[in-house]
Amino acid sequence: MNARMKREITAIMLTAALGVALSLPALSQTDPNADLNDTAAMGPGNQYGDPICGEWDNGVWQPNGHCPGYVVGPHRARVAGTITIVRGHLVTIQQADKTIVINDQPALNRQMSGRVAVGRQIVAYGYWRDGNFYATAME
Repeated sequence: MNARMKREITAIMLTAALGVALSLPALSQTDPNADLNDTAAMGPGNQYGDPICGEWDNGVWQPNGHCPGYVVGPHRARVAGTITIVRGHLVTIQQADKTIVINDQPALNRQMSGRVAVGRQIVAYGYWRDGNFYATAME
């Protein structure tokens, strides 16, 4: 392979990588409910679909596998606190007035949880379903 061909292949690969990087949603958001104003997140009858978990295609929700068991309807939310207990995919966090247990399996599956350790202060983004919080990403 000559030098010109190597440069052309490198340019193609860099262009493709940049395209993928630009198409990915930003992990960190200042407004955890920003997707509520995103028309791509809203489906027929104003149903909400978390863009991390899938997308609407001609009025039909298409899950992408990042959020197993995700049903369209729960709104994206965030919780913050300090980790006090870690038991597998269940993480207990202390907030100012209460403790809550979150399920971080969706974040673990996406490798978006970072190191889960007692004492770490976190902001977990995800959704509530049946009284349980499922984290899709943690900072």
